[in-house]
Amino acid sequence: MDGITRRAWLERSSRLVGAVTTGLPLTQSAAGQTLSAHQQKLKLVVVGGHVDDPQSGCGGTMALYANLRHEVVALSLTHGDSEPIATKLGMPPKELAAKRSADAIKSCDILRSRMIFLDQVDLHTEVNAGWYEKFAQLLLAEEPDVVFTHWPIDTHPDHRTASLLTYDAWLRSGRKFALYFYEVELGQQTQVFLPNHYVDITKVENQKREACFANTITIQGWWPLHESMQRFRGMECGCKVAEAFVHHAASPRIDISEKSA
Repeated sequence: MDGITRRAWLERSSRLVGAVTTGLPLTQSAAGQTLSAHQQKLKLVVVGGHVDDPQSGCGGTMALYANLRHEVVALSLTHGDSEPIATKLGMPPKELAAKRSADAIKSCDILRSRMIFLDQVDLHTEVNAGWYEKFAQLLLAEEPDVVFTHWPIDTHPDHRTASLLTYDAWLRSGRKFALYFYEVELGQQTQVFLPNHYVDITKVENQKREACFANTITIQGWWPLHESMQRFRGMECGCKVAEAFVHHAASPRIDISEKSA
């Protein structure tokens, strides 16, 4: 720690802790007033590369919003037509996509949300001018107040695609909606993720688990990894289980009235 005194290190650490907050993300009205999840009906959109990403990365937060009677939408770039999984199962890709899409709809029903599928192809998702335009039109037509998407530094190319398309749509919107990045399979997929916002999902832990297990075709070890991840995030912010996010500082301001982590 050359060049940094103990006092300076402690001061810097306290500033970091003070910047980390817990609770549901809030948003602002056109008049600039901060509105909580209890004051007006909000729309939350969670963008994922695959049919099970929104539920695994944000399922608890989705449930909390939906249980407060807000509108929650999960958006998957693909239908679940993973060629490696189809080959492993000995199942035609179209049959696999139909099965996984149906599971995803059931999963979102448990979270009291609706599912939207785009027609990109698993492991072959595209980022180009045409898709920037098409995705932005679809997302902005939803008129979201809060949007969650993948953290862009991720080993899976489809997650990076989802993140970049969402970020571009946010820019096209005039940076109007609150933008958050979420994690999946931390360490294996999401990399160098340093959250600045936590949501305590303890009271909806079972609801999230049930929703995730509604996705009957998954990679071995998928749920245990996410369960460990949310327990670790819970330890970080002082609760049983939590979901962690990075809030984009240039997106609409959030005002957390609950405790600092």
